[in-house]
Amino acid sequence: MNSSRSGRGARSGRRAVLATAALALSLSVTLDGVAAAGTAGREPAAGATGPVVTRAGLAPELVAGRGAAVAFDEQEAENASTDGTVIAPDRTPYTLASEASGRSAVRLAPEQHVEFVLPRAANALTVRYSIPDAPEGGGITAPLDVTVNGGHRRPMTLTSQYSWLYNQYPFTNDPQADLLHPDWWITECACVPAATTPAPRIAKPFRPTHFYDEQRLHLGRTYKAGDRVRLTVPEGSSAAWTVIDLLDTELVAAPHVERGGVNVLAFGADPTGRRDAAPAIERAIALARRIDRPVHLPPGTFRVDRHLVVDDVTIVGAGNWHTILKGRQVTLAAPAPDGSRHTGVGLYGRSAAEGGSRNVHLRGFAIEGDVRERIDSDQVNAIGGAMSDSTIDGLYIHHTKVGLWFDGPMSKVRVTNNVITDQIADALNFHTGVTDSLAHNNFIRNTGDDGLAMWSDTTTDARNTFSRNTVQSPTLANGIAIYGGEDNTVRGNLVADPVREGSGLHAGSRFGAEPFTGTLRFTGNTTVRAGTLDLNWKIGLGALWFYALDKSIDADIQVTGDHYLDSTYNAIMLVSDYGVKDKVDIPAVHFKDVRVDGTGTSVLSARVKGSATFENVDARNVGAVGVNNCGSFNFPTAGSEFALTDRGDNDGGWLAPWMLPDTLTCDDRPPVVAPPAPSTW
Repeated sequence: MNSSRSGRGARSGRRAVLATAALALSLSVTLDGVAAAGTAGREPAAGATGPVVTRAGLAPELVAGRGAAVAFDEQEAENASTDGTVIAPDRTPYTLASEASGRSAVRLAPEQHVEFVLPRAANALTVRYSIPDAPEGGGITAPLDVTVNGGHRRPMTLTSQYSWLYNQYPFTNDPQADLLHPDWWITECACVPAATTPAPRIAKPFRPTHFYDEQRLHLGRTYKAGDRVRLTVPEGSSAAWTVIDLLDTELVAAPHVERGGVNVLAFGADPTGRRDAAPAIERAIALARRIDRPVHLPPGTFRVDRHLVVDDVTIVGAGNWHTILKGRQVTLAAPAPDGSRHTGVGLYGRSAAEGGSRNVHLRGFAIEGDVRERIDSDQVNAIGGAMSDSTIDGLYIHHTKVGLWFDGPMSKVRVTNNVITDQIADALNFHTGVTDSLAHNNFIRNTGDDGLAMWSDTTTDARNTFSRNTVQSPTLANGIAIYGGEDNTVRGNLVADPVREGSGLHAGSRFGAEPFTGTLRFTGNTTVRAGTLDLNWKIGLGALWFYALDKSIDADIQVTGDHYLDSTYNAIMLVSDYGVKDKVDIPAVHFKDVRVDGTGTSVLSARVKGSATFENVDARNVGAVGVNNCGSFNFPTAGSEFALTDRGDNDGGWLAPWMLPDTLTCDDRPPVVAPPAPSTW
């Protein structure tokens, strides 16, 4: 199977979330590096500023116990010292600010800088940045100087070759491309361009997105807390502007040596990355399987331009800062049987049709791909196939299409402690009959589709858990999405800053998924700055949203202990599509021990038949009414088709007695009131 989402193209045509003409106009200015700048530059504070460490752009105490425990410290550029320009916060799609962590960043011109103070000893850093695309697409490169305490200069070469997508799904790298789907309805003209006379004029570039990339740099020595790391755009840079979003700093351990492992160097693998290392690695794998030893990948960059098939083998690197599998995307002479037109670096289990792989253990290395466009038929994922009874731990996955796309049926895979960034599509997808599996303590940033997903496509996903993961800035779709399945759990995650066509946490009866059955649990999660505007519906999505489209969501849904912070619109939404509103419902959702700190509109928006119960759901800083209850828009005289039950201790006045059980309080598009920043409860 390929890693396209069945029906995604049809879904995009049905309800594409698109920019308005005004947004397109403002973005044409943003591309010149001007409009995104909201405030004047700040002069560096003369030695007075200290480090401001955040998690997902928040004070760490606000998200304690939620999300991944990571080795690095995050510092947002807008909190650092700079002579550049702070980009004003913005949650509008197709802007640099909306895709930035915390919705703000710093724009530098040549000879400008931003300076950070190390909160702890560190010898390595990651810079998240954006630079302009080439006028014809394809990206440019530009320099950035890294200095510590005014010396120890280390140059970085930034690139936009892996960012800047345009147009309609599945997007293009060409900023001058005409509409990919002129037969789709679009919001820019509120029309179907191919069926409209006179034909509308659509501004180019059309819907730029996926602006950011990141790059890692090992400094070669350890610096102490209080040392100052300065990022400077040198004079004569080829980039008219450079946006710095954040800096991650960490203390990387010495390379790991796998004692008794089968070293790939003994089979001729080139650690310089100049020669193809795939055949040597395959020979090492074959021997390791025969003698029941792990494969050792020592420090180095190993060029792998195709898939390595793994089964009943352990592969251990020296650590993901030290061992890199790096591949170029290769065009196939003819399409593969699965439809792939390209191949690239990846470790794949055998297909489920062939029985799948088992007992695969991958640990401690990086996978650097070369994927620059989204082709859904291509198998250019870092990890793929079916791998039962397997573990993937401590990898850094970068520039592939999907970090890990598992095609089941398969069971008992554990995906832990990985960093997955800058993907064209998902970070991880449990697809088709994945059972009894776990994704835990993974850090995900800048995906081009759902960060984490379970998709019960033709076969039910069951008894899986997503726990203590961090998902930041998905540029399309949701942070965490569950499409059908039985007895699955989403627990202790942190999701921040979704940009468009989705939100923070999502359960959807969509894309042909098998029905929800058993119990679906959302437990102890935190979302921040979640909720995007669906420009087709012209309504804001909830930070947590349930969508009954293909069928009812008829499971026992338990939402316990979640925190919804600074939600752009609603904290919670339950919705169906107008065309199926009398055919589907969401009958049993139970909320308990939930905190809502800031909503642009409501705590709850109900736009479907069904019911929900609430116990100890506390809310403050609510922008409009506590409950926006439209039911399924039939407006019967007896009350709404959506019923609410108060089980007690719901503080903040948002669930007033007069709203119960089914009072119609339907304001179809309430005004948005920006809430204050979250604070300690």
